Amino acid sequence: MQAVILAAGEGKRIRPLTRSRPKALLPVANRPIIEYVIEALLKNGIRDIVVVVGYRKEQVIRFLNELNVPLTVVVQDKQLGTAHALNCAKSHITGDFLLLPGDNYIDPHSIGRIKDIKNAMLVKEHPNPSNFGVVLLKDGFVSRIIEKPEHSPSFMVSTGIFSLTKDFFSYISENDITDTVSSMLASGKRLQAVVADDWQDAIYPWDLLKMNMRQLKDLPEARDGAISRQTIIHGPVRIGKGTTIGPNTVISGPVIIGNDCDIGPNCCIMPDTSLGSRVKIEPFTFMGKSLIMDDTSIGSHSRIIDTVTGQGCRLADHTTISSSASLMDIEGTVIKPEFGAVFGDQVTAGPFTIFNNCIVGNNVAIEGGSRIISRILPDDSKVI
Repeated sequence: MQAVILAAGEGKRIRPLTRSRPKALLPVANRPIIEYVIEALLKNGIRDIVVVVGYRKEQVIRFLNELNVPLTVVVQDKQLGTAHALNCAKSHITGDFLLLPGDNYIDPHSIGRIKDIKNAMLVKEHPNPSNFGVVLLKDGFVSRIIEKPEHSPSFMVSTGIFSLTKDFFSYISENDITDTVSSMLASGKRLQAVVADDWQDAIYPWDLLKMNMRQLKDLPEARDGAISRQTIIHGPVRIGKGTTIGPNTVISGPVIIGNDCDIGPNCCIMPDTSLGSRVKIEPFTFMGKSLIMDDTSIGSHSRIIDTVTGQGCRLADHTTISSSASLMDIEGTVIKPEFGAVFGDQVTAGPFTIFNNCIVGNNVAIEGGSRIISRILPDDSKVI
C-alpha cells in the first residue's frame, strides 16, 4: 500500500510560529510533527510514501532528506487546497492508498485499523468540533461532512486521514478534500467510519502544549551530558548530549531536554516541558508545561508556565508568565483560550516583564518592566 502525506500548508491559525516554518515541522517533544506521521506508517509496514510540499518547501525537503526513509517528494507550487495538493501526487499513485495530513499526530494502531479497508475515514470525537469537518454517521458509514459549522450537530470530526482507492481522483473538482468526499458520497459511494485511538491536531499555537504533553507520556529515558550529583531527577527525563545540569536543580518528568543546553543551578523544571537544543535556563528559574524551541535563553529568577516559544528568544531575568483566559480574535474567529504566552522567533524582553494570556509576534522587542496582558503583538513590534 502507498501513503500520501500532505505537508504543503502554512497553518495560518498557528501564527506567529509558522511565519518561518511550515506547521508540519513544528517541534513537539523535540521532533517535527510530520516525523510522528511517517513513523506511524513505517510501523505498519508502509514504506511507499509520497509527501506533498509547498509552503517553505525547502525546509521540509531538507528534513526529509535527513531521514533514512525512501520518500517521493511532490511540490504544490500554489497552496490552493488539500484536494489540489493530493491531485499533484496523482501520477505517483498506482492503487489503494492512505491519505494523511502531515501536521497532525496519529498513532500507529489507528493506522493499522484503517489501512486494509477500502474507502474509509478515521474519525474522532472532539470537544471543539466547529474547528474541523464535522462527520454525521449512519450505520457506521459517513452520511455527510459539514466543514467548520458555527453550530455543530455532532462531536464527531474528521481526522483528515483516509484509506482510498485510486478512483477517488475522479471526484476531484474543487480544491478541498471535504468537497471531494461530498461528491463521492453524492455519487452513491460509501465511506466507512473508523474511530481513531489517538489523534491530535494543533489548531492554535497553544494547542501545541497538549500535543507536547501527549508525546512526553511515551518518552524513553536517556541521561547524557554532565549532570551534577546534587541534581534531583524524578520520573521519565531525557537529557541530550553536551547538556549541563547544575547543582540543586530539580527536574520532574516527563521532561525532555535537547543537546548542548545549560540548565541551572537551582532551577526547577516541572512535568510536561520540552526544551530544544542550546537552550539556556539561568539560576532560580521555575518552569512547567512549556515548549521551548532551540537557542532560547531565559534569565534568572523567572517563572514560565503554559508557554510556547519560537527559536532564539531572549527573556531576561525576573520574567513572569502566568496562565489565564480571555477573548481573542484569531483569523476572524473569536475564542477564549487559556494559556500563558506564545512567542514567535527572536523575541527579546527586558527584566521584570510580565506576560499573561498573550501572543507575541516574531522579532518583537519589549523593554523591561512591561506588563503584557491578553494582547496580540504583531511581528516586529517594539514595546517601550
